Amino acid sequence: MQDFTMARHTARGIVENVEKVIVGKSRAVELAVIALMCRGHALIEDVPGVGKTMLARSIARSAGCEFKRIQFTPDLLPTDVTGVSIYNQRTGDFEFRQGPIISQVVLADEVNRATPKTQSAMLEAMEERQVTVEGITHQVPSPFMVMATQNPIEYEGTFPLPEAQLDRFILLVSLGYPTNEEELAIIEGQQVAHPIDTLEAVTNAKEIIELQESVRHIFVDDLIKQYIVTVVDATRDHPDIALGASPRGSLALFRGGQALALIRDRDFVLPDDVKELTASMLSHRVIVSAAARMRGIKASEIIDNIVSEITVPGAQAADRARR
Repeated sequence: MQDFTMARHTARGIVENVEKVIVGKSRAVELAVIALMCRGHALIEDVPGVGKTMLARSIARSAGCEFKRIQFTPDLLPTDVTGVSIYNQRTGDFEFRQGPIISQVVLADEVNRATPKTQSAMLEAMEERQVTVEGITHQVPSPFMVMATQNPIEYEGTFPLPEAQLDRFILLVSLGYPTNEEELAIIEGQQVAHPIDTLEAVTNAKEIIELQESVRHIFVDDLIKQYIVTVVDATRDHPDIALGASPRGSLALFRGGQALALIRDRDFVLPDDVKELTASMLSHRVIVSAAARMRGIKASEIIDNIVSEITVPGAQAADRARR
């Protein structure tokens, strides 16, 4: 049996380190780390000023990875993201100047402010971990993770992400406003300097890659796999959903369950792991019907209702995993 002690120590170390900067948002921090563990990408959607950008910076610094930020604006060009070939008069050759997408942790800030053409420049990098510029393919480094932010209240002058791109984010993170006590702790913590300034790496790129590999060896019982497929399939026949989740949603829940089990000191996945991640991993993948939108129903509410109606594999799965 594989020993997950080192991988568990790495994962929990990142979570605890990031929580030194992101106060009172353990759930959001854990989700962001799960995205990194699953070799996925995270979409952070919330109001301005709650720490979306700081969460991405903290993840990168804690993981000891190279960090690049792209500020998306309506006039941003695809080559501003991927890079461009520039003619060198001295050598007579074209030299590739790589764009910020070629990094380990990339923050795509306010991604829905850019045009669809520029948004699509990230697609190849997110899915295939490479960018093609003028017919030449350039590999992105490992580990590689895109953390994109968007403000849900700024509809004017924005371009909503297409379904194909939303589907490539393994999960959706929402930070929310802090409580009064948490906000007081934030003020006191930044009285002299920002905690991010003194935040040190607790691991490195090599250990992150090993962590990602360890996640894939967490045991998932056949009953859990069937439960995942049943939940995702239910989104395709729901009357309030115009377009259900794709098989990529099933894969996300499968891999996310493995990562969460590892963080929770287990080498097997429980149904509760899947239930806990379902809303975060499926709500951005479905399109709510027009009638449901008129009634003010949100995708996350529909997903929660689906999960509550589906029978959960009982203790049988846990018993089989422990044998």
